[in-house]
Amino acid sequence: MRRMKIPSTLLGPLSVHEFLRDYWQKKPLLIRGALPGFSGLLNPDELIGLACEEDVQARIVTSRQGEYALKHAPFTAKDFKGLNKSSWTVLVQGVNLHLKPAADLLKNFSFIPHARLDDLMISYAPKGGGVGPHFDSYDVFLLQGMGHRRWQISTQEDRTLIEGAPLRILKDFKPEQEWVLAPGDMLYLPPHCAHNGIAEDDCMTYSIGFRTPAYQELAEQFLIYLQDRINVEGMYADPDLKAQKHPSEISRAMLKQVASAISAVRWDQDDIANFLGCYLSEPKAHVYFDPPERPLSFKKFISLLNVRGLVLDLKSQLLCSNDTVFMNGESTSVSNEDYSVLRELADLRELPAMSSFSDELTEMLYRWYEDGYLAPA
Repeated sequence: MRRMKIPSTLLGPLSVHEFLRDYWQKKPLLIRGALPGFSGLLNPDELIGLACEEDVQARIVTSRQGEYALKHAPFTAKDFKGLNKSSWTVLVQGVNLHLKPAADLLKNFSFIPHARLDDLMISYAPKGGGVGPHFDSYDVFLLQGMGHRRWQISTQEDRTLIEGAPLRILKDFKPEQEWVLAPGDMLYLPPHCAHNGIAEDDCMTYSIGFRTPAYQELAEQFLIYLQDRINVEGMYADPDLKAQKHPSEISRAMLKQVASAISAVRWDQDDIANFLGCYLSEPKAHVYFDPPERPLSFKKFISLLNVRGLVLDLKSQLLCSNDTVFMNGESTSVSNEDYSVLRELADLRELPAMSSFSDELTEMLYRWYEDGYLAPA
């Protein structure tokens, strides 16, 4: 089985083991020359063009005399005219869902589980632009593309925000360290590390974010997941009902009976695994897939699969657990042999040409092809 290799320079002198042990979710790390020769995937005009596409999430942040304003997509070219009268930044989310080179860039970070990946955001700002001092609730690698950005960071406990601001701007940011990042440099920040990025010149930053969902969010979504999978039999009954002095009171007998019925709801590790796989692979609300306009016949699809292999659509998320695979929020149990093949597809987001697949696997791959989830390479 092929394994994804990361550039030897990505984490500086650290091995993956050392980085995860000493820095991941613990403290910031500056890496000079993380990707030597990297100057970006897009120029500013191309990023602005992407921000104007209908299915792209983007924001424009402007600041004037310390006052910030925020505008969300959809945008047109007119939205970017006259912005030079103030400091401004455009931020485009989920670029990896739209550009293959962006998705390929994320492969360098495959030492972090795919279940944790959020997206690649690219921002552009002319000199002086930024979104203000803030903190995020997720892990992020800030990779510098074109230009230079000055990063100030702080591990301060004070996270009081400016009231009424359209962004989560820290009221009293006290920088403790400061660096200017050049193309190819990278800064890792764990959750809640306060930071402020200021463009030294026309610059673009590539933010590789890893989600850290709140337990409250997971619990709420798990209960929603359970509601379609539980079966509590019977109905409330009280044939021995007694007259009450106060009819407005809920009786102890009623409480006891309902509590007993609800206590029948159970779940186990398999339920948790199935929930996580479906939830974490579920596309975001704005994501949709384009089925092929002229689908290949099943026979032609298999022929190309055997000759060329296949690739996942940029928007697809495929996760695995035990004998189950999760494609874009849907779970399927498979055989051990098919699981190994699909796990490689999930790991690498592509499969090489293979001489044979099981009938069950080819049928499932073809259904995914018809849904627009993958295609022949």
